[in-house]
Amino acid sequence: MNTVQDTMTVAQGITDLGMMAIVAAFFLVLSALLWVACFRWFKGIIDGMIKGNTKMVDDLIVETRKQNDMLNDISEGLNPETQLRVKNFTGVYFDLAIEKVCRIIKKVREENHIADKEATRTKIRTLLHNLHEDRNSRFDSFRYRGKILTTYVNHDWVDWVAEVVEHEVYSDTVNNGRAYTNVQAVYERIKIDFYHKMNHE
Repeated sequence: MNTVQDTMTVAQGITDLGMMAIVAAFFLVLSALLWVACFRWFKGIIDGMIKGNTKMVDDLIVETRKQNDMLNDISEGLNPETQLRVKNFTGVYFDLAIEKVCRIIKKVREENHIADKEATRTKIRTLLHNLHEDRNSRFDSFRYRGKILTTYVNHDWVDWVAEVVEHEVYSDTVNNGRAYTNVQAVYERIKIDFYHKMNHE
């Protein structure tokens, strides 16, 4: 009888210990899963912060480079040597335009039926507009104070020159010397307007 009872006690102990072992194992597995979930959660938060910081740093670098380029352009624009280079470069094109406009005056006088004032006026403005746009296309390649040179161009210049050309075409006396002087004077006015815009815009 004692043997049976001892056996039952041992079996009961094994059963209780087995249940405890199963419960303990379940809690260990549950605890491990919670740890994994927590680690993944923390990893996700840290990865998000790193990605956010990386994007912010990249944006900051791009913006800094833009500002550095702008500051370089501005500092170069403030340099008197740069201004002198721009004046020399643009002055060549303005001086060349004087010659071209004098040729336009001569050509319109000789080739057109100038009695048709509206057609003549249209042709003059077309030729001057083409000359103006050709010069602008060359100015587009250069920058001053962070802006392309055509930023400082005034579209009223075509009208200024057209007035002089029309006056010379319809003048009672043909005088090429006077025409040259008048065209030169209007281009001096254009140069002054251009340089004024460069320094004050």
